[in-house]
Amino acid sequence: MTINTLYPKFSRRKENDAMMIMEQRLLTSVSQLVLDTSRCAGCGICVESCPKDAIVLQHVGVLRGEGAILVDPAICSYCGICSILCPLKALKITVNGAETLPIIDNEGFPQFDNTAQIDETKCTRCTVCSEACPEDAIVRDVPVFEGQDPTGAKRQSALTANITMVICLHKCTVCGVCASLCPALTIKHRRFDPEKMSFGPTGCPAEKSGIKCDSQSGEIKWEKSLCDACGVCVAACPEKAILEVTRKLTKDPVLPGKVTINKDKCVACRWCDELCPSDAIVVTKFFEGEILLDTAKCQEGCTACVDVCPCRAFYVTVPKAEKGKKKGKGKSSKKAYVAVNQDLCILCGACVYACPGEQALTIQRKGINVKGVETDMFKTIAAKLCTPRTSAGIEKTEDAAPVEE
Repeated sequence: MTINTLYPKFSRRKENDAMMIMEQRLLTSVSQLVLDTSRCAGCGICVESCPKDAIVLQHVGVLRGEGAILVDPAICSYCGICSILCPLKALKITVNGAETLPIIDNEGFPQFDNTAQIDETKCTRCTVCSEACPEDAIVRDVPVFEGQDPTGAKRQSALTANITMVICLHKCTVCGVCASLCPALTIKHRRFDPEKMSFGPTGCPAEKSGIKCDSQSGEIKWEKSLCDACGVCVAACPEKAILEVTRKLTKDPVLPGKVTINKDKCVACRWCDELCPSDAIVVTKFFEGEILLDTAKCQEGCTACVDVCPCRAFYVTVPKAEKGKKKGKGKSSKKAYVAVNQDLCILCGACVYACPGEQALTIQRKGINVKGVETDMFKTIAAKLCTPRTSAGIEKTEDAAPVEE
């Protein structure tokens, strides 16, 4: 869509498969509101917070990437309030190509005050948080080891330790069994001589084999950096000549590297906080409150809330078989139903708009965690956002005007 005027000029266009750009072109500046449809879940927070009523829901219950909202580029003031309050980081404002927030620069407006951090002293560099995060917000600056990728770093390089091997050359025949099992050991036999048909130990006492052991049959070399003190060679030696392999840690066994949270992607769902086995992560939410679900009013077989929830807080639970019944005959007569984990819900409200069940879902925000001066405009918007909203079944939404490609 293009509205033909001299100045200002307004346009809305789609750029690649995900970005929708609303533009205001003046004589000396170009302001853009950029919507990343791959992040927008149609939660409606921008609709409720826009001071110019320039945003409407285009579709409800759509999956991310399908364009849930419609912005009128001629009505939009490009203030940035929608960008500030979008919990999914789907909107941003640029002026002359630089990302900015005019409402903060010119008038003042508070921003979310949430914590999303990892205590490096507690973090064990495991992969739980990165696997659980629905937004790919966990940044792992940790070496890839052979457990994840066969071409990765050797596992023993993850630990700082002193490793010692003790071989008894009274017993060692340099047979090569140990070397066939372990890359840390190599065997080089001496030339087999038809005149001296001898093969066996040299008869010297047990010694610490830090570099090389020679015998009349050949030599054994041990590469300490490749040894992880697994003990396989000790168990496999047919002559019991490898007396011990010991490892003594010189530092706490923590993987090298660092794990952090990308706050530009984090939506404060708290999956990582809840699952971290070492309690190293603290994430606080944008909104305080709760989501109320009345399953008696859910439409049978509907999973709209499960499908649209950006944080996977909704799920379908199947009742367990009743106790005391034999296997195969213990199926419950109860039907599967939808449930919600309040700890993971970010109170965005996408589920309420998507729900086709009248009064099945109610969102009750009780506060917004912000920092900065709470202006009169913010208080007005906060009051609107904290007004309980209940699902109303199928709602009428705005049709999209033609888009300039």
